[in-house]
Amino acid sequence: MTEEVLPLSPELFAQIRAIQIRTQRLVTETWAGNYESAFRGQGIEFADVRAYQPGDEIRSIDWKVTARTGLPFVKEHKEERELTVMLTVDVSSSGNFGSVEKHKREIAAEISAVLAYSAIKSNDKVGLVIFSDHIEHFIPPKKGRAHLWRVIRDILTYQPSHSGTSLKTVIDFLGHVIKRRAVIFLVSDFLDNDFMLPLQLLAQRHDITAINISDPRELSLPKIGLVEFEDLESGQRIIVDTNDQIAMKHLATSQQQRVKNLSESLRAAGVGEIKISTDISYITPIINYFHQREHRYHAKRRS
Repeated sequence: MTEEVLPLSPELFAQIRAIQIRTQRLVTETWAGNYESAFRGQGIEFADVRAYQPGDEIRSIDWKVTARTGLPFVKEHKEERELTVMLTVDVSSSGNFGSVEKHKREIAAEISAVLAYSAIKSNDKVGLVIFSDHIEHFIPPKKGRAHLWRVIRDILTYQPSHSGTSLKTVIDFLGHVIKRRAVIFLVSDFLDNDFMLPLQLLAQRHDITAINISDPRELSLPKIGLVEFEDLESGQRIIVDTNDQIAMKHLATSQQQRVKNLSESLRAAGVGEIKISTDISYITPIINYFHQREHRYHAKRRS
């Protein structure tokens, strides 16, 4: 791994500061409580059983122990220690694509900044892995606002040494360096293959959410005639006739099927997914996901 972080020019410092201010406001005003409810609520573990006392909730009764002893017992739980949150950010060249105001990498940086601030504000540790088809940069989990500044700075300024994508490489890396159960956000456009099995194995030990960032032009193209496209990762060039309705329909169908297959595979692997598009706000999809997690958690506790 090489340290390829750009020095801070006045313009870059202003950009990072603006994102930090916007992130703090967003977390304070819009996301307040959502992160903790969605993730810290998962940090409740069984501690012990004790004899039932008047006023205890019926839902807390341990029916197995009660049946075995003939006396009512209830479960006691305790909150786990603070969480370890790993932000895993794809900086391969495909992230430099964007047909609207911001490209995918800029969106990834903003989302990562919001998640990092949410975690730090909740007294959790935050770590960062930046990857392409190699592990480009790693910051071990820590707490504190100074650490938050470094995480945001490095996401925005890091210059990758490779252009490709290897999700398997970063999944294997996480499996080796993260020993205790962690909350992992995998931020990528997922334009890769052969990573689902190692991801499924990693999800058995950690709480993983895939943040899938796409651009609307990856699903459909306007009719503008012959257009030359370059694969940002491989450098391969092709010419596409955007007026060819059959070819465009085939392209759209293939992309839609890829998105559907990815979602189904992530669900089967036990990995949550947040779909983000560069042409709409990322706030609503993430908050909706937090709410879904919270509802599933409470439903599980009631069952």
